[in-house]
Parts: sequence; C-alpha cells; structure tokens
Amino acid sequence: MSPRLRPLGRSTVAVSELAFGAAGIGNLFTPVTDEQAREAVDAAWDSGVRYFDTAPHYGLGLSERRLGQALRGRPRGEYTISTKAGRLLRPAPEPHGDDLADGFAVPATHQRVWDFSAVGVRRSIEDSLERLGLDRIDIVYLHDPDDHAEQAFTEAYPELERLRAEGLLGAIGVGMNQAELPARFVRETDIDAVLLAGRYSLLDQRGLAELLPLAAEHGVGVVMGGVFNSGLLADPKPGATFDYATAPDELLDRALRLKAVCENHGVPLRAAALRFPFGHPAVASVLVGTRNATEVRDAAAMLCHRVPDTLWAELKESGLLPPGVPTPQEEC
Repeated sequence: MSPRLRPLGRSTVAVSELAFGAAGIGNLFTPVTDEQAREAVDAAWDSGVRYFDTAPHYGLGLSERRLGQALRGRPRGEYTISTKAGRLLRPAPEPHGDDLADGFAVPATHQRVWDFSAVGVRRSIEDSLERLGLDRIDIVYLHDPDDHAEQAFTEAYPELERLRAEGLLGAIGVGMNQAELPARFVRETDIDAVLLAGRYSLLDQRGLAELLPLAAEHGVGVVMGGVFNSGLLADPKPGATFDYATAPDELLDRALRLKAVCENHGVPLRAAALRFPFGHPAVASVLVGTRNATEVRDAAAMLCHRVPDTLWAELKESGLLPPGVPTPQEEC
C-alpha cells in the first residue's frame, strides 16, 4: 500500500504521508553518487512518495540540484517540493577543504550566511528556484530562526506572505528542532505549516504541550521530522545517537524497552516510530532522511506495517507512553 496524500492544514498543498528528506543526497556525513541519489528518488516515487523536502544548507546546494534533476520529467502537478530560507550561499573567497564541519561531505566552495531579511529571503528563494530548475515552490520553511526570531517575524515572514500572494509559493511555514518558537508563529502569523524535527516521537513528546494543539486549532499542518531521534529509535544499541549525540543510558534503556514491547506484538520499532505521530490530527506527513533506494523502500514498508491498537495500549500501561497521548488507529 502506497503512502496516502493528505492536505497540509488549510492550505491548497497536499503531501504524502511519507516524505523524502533530501539531506542524505546532499552528502550528509558521507558521499553519495549522482546515480545513488537518482535511484533513491526513483525508489521513493515508485513507493508512492510524492512529497520531497530539501534546503540550500544540505550540501551547499547539492541536495537541491540533485533533487531537481531527479524529478525533472515527472508531472509537475503530481509532486510537492519544499525547501527552506534563512541561509544564503555565497562563494568562498578562497575555496579549500570540505564542509564536514557543517555535516556535509562536499567541497567548501561556498559559505553559509544567516539572512532573515526580506531581501535575503527573496534572494534565497530565487537561488533555490534556479538550483531546482522550477518556476514555483510548493512549500518554503524559514529554516532554524532560533537566534534570529525578531527578524524572522518582522522581515522574513512578511516576505514569504508576499511571495505566496505572487504565486511563487504555495504554502509557507517554519522548520525547527524546537516546539516553542513554532508555537509563537502559529499564534501570531498566518503560516500554513510547521516542520518539527525530533520533538514528537516515541521518546520525546514536547510538541504535544502547546504546538500540536495550537496547530490543530489554527488549521496549520505539521510535518514531523526526526521520528527516529537521529538513530536511537531506528536501532537502539550502545553508541546509538539521540539528537546527534551518544544517547544517555536511561534513554537507551527506554528505547530498548520500547523495542521489546513492539517485538512482542510482531512490529519493528521503526514501524511504530513512523506511525506514532499520526495519532495527532495536526500531523500530515512524516519526513524520513534517506540516502539510497534500500533505505527508501524500508521506510515505505515500515510506514505501512500493521501496528495493532494493543501495542499502543501496552506502551501506555507500561509507562513508556503517557496515558493521555493520542495514538493512531490501526490501519494499512
């Protein structure tokens, strides 16, 4: 069964339940060839994925270029693409070395410059359109404005509104690794979407305190990233990472207990982690970072693995999930 399409909040944009996170094909941590990148996108398409997310930050534009090339020739009305604004790419005065300090195995040909000004946001989107080879972008998120909040509210957001009104963008939002500032955006602006990374998972439900109820109330769609919390919920073992650092013992123990309960119900932990966010009505899609065709096919299979209601009930009874947390109905 292919991932279904869902409306993104009250916007006119639709997203597939499973989204392709394109940081991996931007050489996140290790190199990926052009052929592997294309095969990953092709596998996503063949699996029913129709929502693809990228950013200038990913591989200094490499992710956007590869994604645009891989989707070229596909019917434009049949897929949704999102990118992000807030970091401009400027040629390095003296290019040398690699970009691994920022996580990407690419030559350090450019520098990232934080810019949430109106001019910077428009420039960022124009550059992204060129790299993607498109004349419009379905969704643009303000990318990690944690340390630039006021400029993001007073300059970047109004410019996104103007670009949306001009028809260059279909929906606008904010993408972050925290829930508090996105909640303020939901309260104070007319955003369509939030991309929330790592803050609504089997191990971390901070997004439920305020953001998710607000999003549901305001008709804002939520795309959930980081449901494996950077690896711990994909394969819990000593040395596994949580939020990109080695997981502390108590979190590893909790993940292993989650895995044991899942296995007792014949469910891989990855499947439960992918399905869990859909218990909340604001969640429209789950974004998984994949770097090759095998990982894509696994994510699609896990999303549609049967997860019985009895599993969620046992997780609550055992204290591994709070008793009031919403859980999805059995499906797929």
